[in-house]
Amino acid sequence: MKKALNAWTVQPDLGMEDMFRQVSEAGFEGIELTLDAPGCPHALTMDTTEEEYGRIMEYSRRYTLPVISISSSLAQNKSGNPSLHESYRHLIRKQIEAARALGAKGILTAPAGMEGNITLKDAWKNTLDVFMSLKDEIDASGITVGLENTWKGFFTSPWDMIKLIDMIGSENVGAYMDVGNVIAFSSPEWWVEILGSRIRFIHIKDYLRNRGPNTGGHWADITEGSGEWPDIMKAIRGTGFDGYLTAEVTKFDPEISWKDYYRKVCSELEAIIAM
Repeated sequence: MKKALNAWTVQPDLGMEDMFRQVSEAGFEGIELTLDAPGCPHALTMDTTEEEYGRIMEYSRRYTLPVISISSSLAQNKSGNPSLHESYRHLIRKQIEAARALGAKGILTAPAGMEGNITLKDAWKNTLDVFMSLKDEIDASGITVGLENTWKGFFTSPWDMIKLIDMIGSENVGAYMDVGNVIAFSSPEWWVEILGSRIRFIHIKDYLRNRGPNTGGHWADITEGSGEWPDIMKAIRGTGFDGYLTAEVTKFDPEISWKDYYRKVCSELEAIIAM
């Protein structure tokens, strides 16, 4: 397995080239770029051009740091709300465009979420409608769409993820397993075992419970929370997964420099890979 970093982890005002250079120097072997609203100098936007993709590819080659996937904060509750479906499709198409231009294998999207008068039942139907309408485009693109388990209340068990993935029925749609998002209320190793080969991408972070599951808590540095990392890594290996483990984490200590923080996160990934 290889070590990667999500760009949301990076110093917010760092430029694109400096991000590639510093993340590479810290020891990472890949980077997950983000597609966000304008304002962050190292994020893609809905207006990123072919010329800009070309410059990013130059940085990727120069610093030997491949772009492995494209995540986005813009999905919000778009897949669950029919009035926002066209903008959600447009977002996924843009992520796929970016992935193809930058040599990434896939994209991350967090489906659905309930809001207003949209119930879980409606959110499920609406989300399935969106992905069925995009299925042919996704298949033709050759890019993998990873559906992530977040705290939106949509995927509350791995069986939910399996059901939606299997109903969509595309070889190019799978699970983007976020280990840390499970720890607060369950055991991620159980999810990994159940999802099995449907897992295409993995986010790594940790969470420290107050006591047991569903007792509250807070985010923690990798290996410093409640994640049972030997069990988690055993389960990941049991699926046959051998791709990138992508840290999507937060810098809590104001005393540590950003460069030292990147090296710390890289060391944490090395430690769990060695388990």
